[in-house]
Amino acid sequence: MNYTELHLHLDGSMRAETLTALAADAGVALPDEIQFFPGIGLEEALLRFGTTVACLQTTDSIRRVAKEICEDAIACGVTTLEIRFAPQLHPIASPEEIVDAALDGIDGRAGLILCGLYGEAPSILNGHVEIAKTRKGVVGIDLAGAPQPSHQWNIADYADPFGRAHGLGMGRTVHAGEGGRPPTEIRQAIELLHAERIGHGTSLLEDPSVVELVIKKDVVIEACPTSNMQTGIISSVNSHPLPTWLKLGVKACVNCDNWLLSGINPVEEHRRALGIPGMTDALLAQCLETGRNAAFAS
Repeated sequence: MNYTELHLHLDGSMRAETLTALAADAGVALPDEIQFFPGIGLEEALLRFGTTVACLQTTDSIRRVAKEICEDAIACGVTTLEIRFAPQLHPIASPEEIVDAALDGIDGRAGLILCGLYGEAPSILNGHVEIAKTRKGVVGIDLAGAPQPSHQWNIADYADPFGRAHGLGMGRTVHAGEGGRPPTEIRQAIELLHAERIGHGTSLLEDPSVVELVIKKDVVIEACPTSNMQTGIISSVNSHPLPTWLKLGVKACVNCDNWLLSGINPVEEHRRALGIPGMTDALLAQCLETGRNAAFAS
């Protein structure tokens, strides 16, 4: 089977042995357990990236992990791959040098998506758009992380960089409707940020009008069942709304989110998705086709 993987974080998907080696080189003490567990919660899950990012503070380490992700994807039968990360979290070189290191590792085998983070100044994402303009391998931008009441910037404040990306024909995806966040967030991502894809989107069914909008705008939901179960958004993989979305006419693809942190790979993630009550071989094939068609062209 030819798998698709469009929602994959570089800093959550390195090989376990690579993390151990990079941690030793960087002098980072690894916790007894780095992987997510069922019910970890979104906030605690996001904190675990602090450890992996700390081990990725050289251009060589970023290049290595990007290269190995592509190798592992090929070994798993992934034929459509996009990798995302936030270059601003690696200030050991200029953002351009950080992006180029990732592109060197990818070597044309995947698209690269540059992430801004909720709460950051919109200028960060504007910088990503500028970098993407001159690098064919950068296929889109993303707004990742989770909104907090303390944040100075809200989702509407990112309209300028996403609008610029839209005007330049760059791909746009947004983490929205995750971790108990309302479906209003999905609407804002589509209407204000011109999102073509939504990461997670688990609250979608709470508002039929947002379901209608997603269908009307042909927006694709990047479903991440295992990750959603681990962060406590759903009680089990089998309770994921994926088959309900598909039967309503929502387009969706299946993704792992983080290979290492979630302890998952594309083969197992798709097997679990097929096991959700209401899923069928035909619906899974539909997800795979959607993934192939929804990839941001380089």
